[in-house]
Amino acid sequence: MDKSEVDKIQFNDLRLDEVRSNQVAKKIKKSKGPFEYAMAAAIALEAEHPDVQYVQGFVVFAGSPPVEHAWVELDSCRIDPNLRFLKKTAEELFYFSAHHLTVEDLKETVEEAKEDYPEDDPLPIYGKMPYEYYGDVMLGDKPYQDAYEAAKAKSREFDRPAGPVKRLTKQDQSLD
Repeated sequence: MDKSEVDKIQFNDLRLDEVRSNQVAKKIKKSKGPFEYAMAAAIALEAEHPDVQYVQGFVVFAGSPPVEHAWVELDSCRIDPNLRFLKKTAEELFYFSAHHLTVEDLKETVEEAKEDYPEDDPLPIYGKMPYEYYGDVMLGDKPYQDAYEAAKAKSREFDRPAGPVKRLTKQDQSLD
């Protein structure tokens, strides 16, 4: 994947609003992980910003392989309620989106997943089948795979092998 393809997927024109990210995070009760935090943030912002979108994809920063991640986007900015767990500044983070969902679509998709697969977590959402795979990890549909490939290419710019996909755990969310 060349640099122009990476830039198309990355959507660099949307800045991460660190202040709003932290403000929104403080309003959300503890959640299981980054996907649930982003969902809670989207729901919390919907009344004031009906155009808010839940976004899933990957975040990349120096010293780490691509991290499967979720955040929210408004017309004017990106808000990442998980920012405090990443312990990075906006300038250190590179986002690669795979899926954008309205709050209504997100709620509907989560409810369907709970009904269809009650033993599994409803998040993350992997899009439409057929799914693409990376090793033993299911990444989802073609947009998910494209976002991962772009994130992996960006990871290589830090002179570090891309490595396997990482997902934040509850331990990563400790603020100690």
